[in-house]
Amino acid sequence: MEHIGQRVWAIPEGYIPGASTGPESMASHETACLLNTGDQDAHVEITLFFPDREPAGPHRVTVPARRTVHQRFDELDPQGSVPVGSDYASVLVSDVPIVVQHTRLDSRQPANALLSTVAYAAR
Repeated sequence: MEHIGQRVWAIPEGYIPGASTGPESMASHETACLLNTGDQDAHVEITLFFPDREPAGPHRVTVPARRTVHQRFDELDPQGSVPVGSDYASVLVSDVPIVVQHTRLDSRQPANALLSTVAYAAR
């Protein structure tokens, strides 16, 4: 299958809630869901932007050919993970076209909320 998607994606809204209810598997978090439909691995760089400090990154993620990777923003390398309770945005740049979806699990209340949207494809 050929590569579908774009090479540059933006997720302008990010926020990892600082509290959670329920088991650890239901901890509040945000994820970039990366889909690579092509026959070549995708090498993705994630740069994080904050309202009160310089950008962090790029953080590198490889998405194998014909696979998907769900990269949690709180599990990037230790110096660059997004702190909980902090506003942020992200730009993802790939060397081959991919599709990016953004998902947030907010489990601050017993009635959990799940938000998901396709990121903005810049080019």
